[in-house]
Amino acid sequence: MVGSVLLSARRSPIVPRNGAFAGLSIEEIAAPIVLAALNDAGLAVDEVDELIAANSLGAGGNPARITALHAGLPERVAGLTIDRQCVGGLDAILLADALVRSGRCDVVVAGGVESYSRMPLRFKTFSDARPPEQFEQAQFTPWPDRDPDMAQAANQLAVTLGISKAEQDAWAIASHQAARSAPVDHIVELLGVSNDPFTRGLNERHCARAPKVSGSISVANMSVAADGAAFVVVVSSQWAKERCAKGVDLLGGLTIGGNPEMPGLAPVEALNQTLSSLNICRGDLRSVEIMEAFAAQAIACVDGAGIDPVIVNNWGGSLARGHPIGASGAVLAVQLFHRIQVTGGLGMAAIAAAGGLGSAIALSL
Repeated sequence: MVGSVLLSARRSPIVPRNGAFAGLSIEEIAAPIVLAALNDAGLAVDEVDELIAANSLGAGGNPARITALHAGLPERVAGLTIDRQCVGGLDAILLADALVRSGRCDVVVAGGVESYSRMPLRFKTFSDARPPEQFEQAQFTPWPDRDPDMAQAANQLAVTLGISKAEQDAWAIASHQAARSAPVDHIVELLGVSNDPFTRGLNERHCARAPKVSGSISVANMSVAADGAAFVVVVSSQWAKERCAKGVDLLGGLTIGGNPEMPGLAPVEALNQTLSSLNICRGDLRSVEIMEAFAAQAIACVDGAGIDPVIVNNWGGSLARGHPIGASGAVLAVQLFHRIQVTGGLGMAAIAAAGGLGSAIALSL
């Protein structure tokens, strides 16, 4: 049976909104990452069959196509852009997996890119005489009363599960500490930035002073909006064998919908179903990357899926980097790819999205 292999994985620095990348277009952030990943894989641009990119805040069109052309990929590479909000970057890789397993493609570049800084203004229009209304968060359900603000949903999750502010702050502090000592050789330097500038020496005093957003949720224990990109090169196992190319096996994964009022819990079922479908025991996992849009959400996922926190986000998480929505899932995959080069064995990544979505992926070295 044909499987898929990740040959390489690269990402940009993750830079908070209106920072060093504020002047860059989506394709200017993404294209250097695509080319770095291809270079690591020993591939020329004309060997790429498809490029899949997740993007959630752009102006529409087909950013994947624009990125492919900007990177110098052949004109025959059509480019496919997807929007599943936060899970999109991971889902792009799962789509690449499906393409190579089906035999439709041999080489796919997949990931995500986001620019919060260059996010276009969006307006809701009406059929009556009311003027258009500007909005920032899109609608995620057809029911306004079941479409919560993300910070409010995270706070409700913390209340429901009894996750204290002290626990959330401690998780955030640990995330920054881990990120400060993490390797940066998988990060592509852009505009002179070679690491994640948001990472800092967060401590309890900072957390106590941090403005509250909703209940126990503060600016210290939630991710900041950010710009960034991450991409991997996915090839069929048959292609890798013929080329004597070594990489990381993509075992499988899935995306699942859950309760839109508790979006932070959706990755638990995605993790559990992926583990079950692949006959993986939790105790066999060597490294796990969990999205930290909110510390409460990360804690809930780790506890809910029964994962040992000692193996989670050992190089820091998005609390220490920032959250470039469409790219965040791909960032997790890049981190996992490089992390299991150190730990060996099995690893997983999982992420939640507004609307009650959860995605998970499993890799093996």
